[in-house]
Amino acid sequence: MYPFIRMAKELWLAGRQPALPLDGTHISHHRCWPWDLDFWMELNNGRTLTLYDLGRIPLARRTGMIPVLRGNRWGLTIAGSVVRYRKRITMFQRFETRSRMIGWDHRFIYIEQSMWRGETCCGQAVFRGAVTGGAGIVPPAEVMAAMGVADHPAMTLPQWVTAWIAAEDSRPWPPERTG
Repeated sequence: MYPFIRMAKELWLAGRQPALPLDGTHISHHRCWPWDLDFWMELNNGRTLTLYDLGRIPLARRTGMIPVLRGNRWGLTIAGSVVRYRKRITMFQRFETRSRMIGWDHRFIYIEQSMWRGETCCGQAVFRGAVTGGAGIVPPAEVMAAMGVADHPAMTLPQWVTAWIAAEDSRPWPPERTG
């Protein structure tokens, strides 16, 4: 089940924090509950992706994106992700999620997120998000203009992110049917 109560708490907390610039980092604190575990008694990989929402959506709120989305009747969706899992998070452990926008291209907004226990990074993900409207994907430049930050200097995506984008662009769609 989606963590609606946890999300409500995170949005409530984000609403009481100062606004962030587009390149600001939102930090949120969480705990791994029994319902977040897999059979190996660690944070489930699928649940990890869901818990990243608890940082990504409050980030959108703190940067001023949520009111713009609502005002334009736009939505926000994930169009792709790349994830690294490196250290276990087990039951009842506390962890911190760091979320930040790292840039955009002609179609997508890129957000980097990581989970930390103290100084140890347990995992990292980059999400390719799309703002959607009645006609499909809304170009990020239009979103930035609606947010009043069209003159914000473009954030240069790291080389490893542009390499991932190139790899995704070369990947066939739809996938080949086998079997």
